[in-house]
Amino acid sequence: MVHTPGLKVPLVDLGYRTALLTDQYELTMLQAALRSGTADRRAVFEVFARQLPAGRRYGVVAGTGRLLDAIEAFRFEGPELEFLNEHGIVDEPTAEWLEKYRFSGNIWGYAEGDCYFPNSPILVVEGTFAEAVLLETLALSILNHDCAIASAASRMAMAAGDRPLIEMGSRRAHEQAAVAAARAAYICGFATTSNLEAGRSYGVPTAGTSAHSFTLLHDSERHAFQAQLDSLGESTTLLVDTYDVERAVTTAVELAGPALGAVRIDSGDLGVMARRVRAQLDSLGAHDTRIVVTGDLDEYGIAALAAAPVNGYGVGTSLVTGSGAPTASLVYKLVARADGPEEGAPMRPVAKRSTGKPSRGGRKAAVRRVDGHGTAHTEEVTTGEPTPGKRDRVLQVPLVRAGEVVGRERLEEARERHVAAVRELPATALQLSRGEPAIPTDFVNGGPRR
Repeated sequence: MVHTPGLKVPLVDLGYRTALLTDQYELTMLQAALRSGTADRRAVFEVFARQLPAGRRYGVVAGTGRLLDAIEAFRFEGPELEFLNEHGIVDEPTAEWLEKYRFSGNIWGYAEGDCYFPNSPILVVEGTFAEAVLLETLALSILNHDCAIASAASRMAMAAGDRPLIEMGSRRAHEQAAVAAARAAYICGFATTSNLEAGRSYGVPTAGTSAHSFTLLHDSERHAFQAQLDSLGESTTLLVDTYDVERAVTTAVELAGPALGAVRIDSGDLGVMARRVRAQLDSLGAHDTRIVVTGDLDEYGIAALAAAPVNGYGVGTSLVTGSGAPTASLVYKLVARADGPEEGAPMRPVAKRSTGKPSRGGRKAAVRRVDGHGTAHTEEVTTGEPTPGKRDRVLQVPLVRAGEVVGRERLEEARERHVAAVRELPATALQLSRGEPAIPTDFVNGGPRR
């Protein structure tokens, strides 16, 4: 049973504010910068990952739409300011500055659903130091989570091929993280989610039937199946592994007839059980009844079932925990700043030299170089103006211009973009075995940006 609701109402329209979804040191830096007179210096921050999780060939950008909503709602009003004042977190001048805060700068980023690689500048935030530094924790908390989930979901979708995937990990995650995970998974190819809030907020198609408790509630499995059929119709999916699978399948077909929609197997050796159930269904004339398997699946388990007569997969725990990589390890680093607060003050590149955590100075742009066969071969990152060839793609798009969101889009657009982005990658990108990123990242020093 699938329901496709409307699009999300912006957080700011609901009176929800995100200003305290941040770390205290963002505010202490702001206060010190206001005192030193450096707060109004123009600054450029970038979000990137120094490396991908071990064995991953590419990452996927997700969470951009959520971040744009959160930036619009990043406001310090009565309750937030009262908390900061009561606990002595900021002084009075800083509180007065925060009360008027609205991000008024510019943001560019990789479009949601696109792929990224080590050191890809997937988000560029430009404004005064004061207004841009405050977005660090917010940006990282959203993007680190959603990119991790999306990257895992993409691998699962590649392993599943044409077989649909159901996201069903809500009970294994924080309640709000579960909603974000369902959204990210849908971008990367999952067909439906069990999470109704993801359906209401983001328009992700929802699906669900019953759990083992429903069977155990009834006096017999037959009674449970009949109750579900009476309620949902013969196209429903019956869970057949509560007691004895073979007997359950027989009962299911007796009650629903050969038009039974699907059966679900949630335990045991899923490949072996699927073959047995397929043979049994066919012998009972239920040739069109589908088999859905669930139970701690990840991309490797899905790939192992490629030859089994399975029609769909339900994935929970592994999906919402990033399949072993619960964060994308993205960082938010200052890469350029002005010499003074004056408008037009010269910009200079800045970079960390920390051992093991270096950064590269200068505001960057990125181009994905594509060969004559339509296959990407290089991620080129430049401190100058990008120079794409006729097949290449400039990767950053405007998201916020002078404080106004300009990059909001429908989730379906991100979903379609992801299909195209993965299709563009070399075949090695789809391998689940350990290996290097699918394409290398090359740095090019360019001239001054216009």
